[in-house]
Amino acid sequence: MNERFEVIVVGGGMVGAAVACALGHGGVRVALLDKAEPARQWPPVPLDIRVSALTRASRLMLEQLGAWPGMARRDVSAYREMRVFDARGGGELHFDCADTEYNELGHIVENRVTVAALWDVLSTLDSVVCITPAKVAEMETDAEGVRLRLDNGQIFAADLVIAADGHDSALRALAGIGVTGWDYGQHGLVATVSTELSHRATAWQRFLDEGPLAFLPLANGQCSIVWTLRSDTAKVYLALSDADFLAVLEQASAGLLGDMLAVGPRAAFPLRFQYANGYTAEHLALVGDAAHVMHPLAGQGANAGLLDAAAIAEIILETRREQRSLAGCSLLRRYERWRKGDNLIMMGSMDVLNRTFGIQSAELTGLRSAGMRVINHTELLKSYFNRYAMGLRDDLPSLAKGKPCW
Repeated sequence: MNERFEVIVVGGGMVGAAVACALGHGGVRVALLDKAEPARQWPPVPLDIRVSALTRASRLMLEQLGAWPGMARRDVSAYREMRVFDARGGGELHFDCADTEYNELGHIVENRVTVAALWDVLSTLDSVVCITPAKVAEMETDAEGVRLRLDNGQIFAADLVIAADGHDSALRALAGIGVTGWDYGQHGLVATVSTELSHRATAWQRFLDEGPLAFLPLANGQCSIVWTLRSDTAKVYLALSDADFLAVLEQASAGLLGDMLAVGPRAAFPLRFQYANGYTAEHLALVGDAAHVMHPLAGQGANAGLLDAAAIAEIILETRREQRSLAGCSLLRRYERWRKGDNLIMMGSMDVLNRTFGIQSAELTGLRSAGMRVINHTELLKSYFNRYAMGLRDDLPSLAKGKPCW
């Protein structure tokens, strides 16, 4: 089989599926390649232990793509407040949607819910073809575009390929794009827990010596935890019995949500700071984790990836309306200029925060908590950080402003 498309998207997670949806709404002939078709329905328990804190900007984008109703039907959990504590220094931050014009600060959503709803939309778009299973073995480029050969011998051609295939991106490697980064020596331990006290639609985060412990509210009353730990500690905690783990978690939470009553399956994943040295190559653009991996302490990784998706889709559709070639390099240069700087600022901010809270000297601890108190009692500063966390920034793609780009 040798078929040509305008755009090929490799990777059908939330970022790749969002790109394909946006382009499909604009009538672009798209092939979406992934190793497997995602589940679209599942039993009510257990919940997916991988969740994302989606910002207001991400919700606006997903509404425009038509995915939000399918997500709401499967369950999303609005959080209306956020409370952040410095366990060592006593500093505290409190953000409340009552201080904004919105009814929530964001939503906690299982990753599988977002992906399933996007694939629901993809199934309705005539110009999009989803091809599974698909694994790219080779990539060739010339002046006309790019050809991908799969490991089963199939060949697909396009003007442009978008790599949304994760932090170990095979497409990035095939294009010869290197990465810069480092391991944190930390793992993020994730699980779903039941607590004595209600989460009160609040996202709780407590900064401890090894890293932050976050309780993210779920629609069924439980919480998803994301606990940053030294890698050796995470390994020990994964091996504990449920009862012993709950005891350790309860102590670490300092009673924020009362007794820890039950815990589901646990997993841990290594934390890394990583960025691609270039976001583009000939006829290729990187989006999401293929382009950048950041510390999860503020939950911005998925949102940054969705902004990548919105930006590249907007540029492609604008280029197409102007009847210019999608194989041209000006499209790629514009995308890299738009997204790389914003992502590096966000990544750098997360890195500095993680390192700052990891320093345990008495002097810095006092300064850190004093800074938190200043922000908490300065309306202008607090409003700025609140809106930034909600994704309401300048230079957003149209979709993230709640406007179609097709």
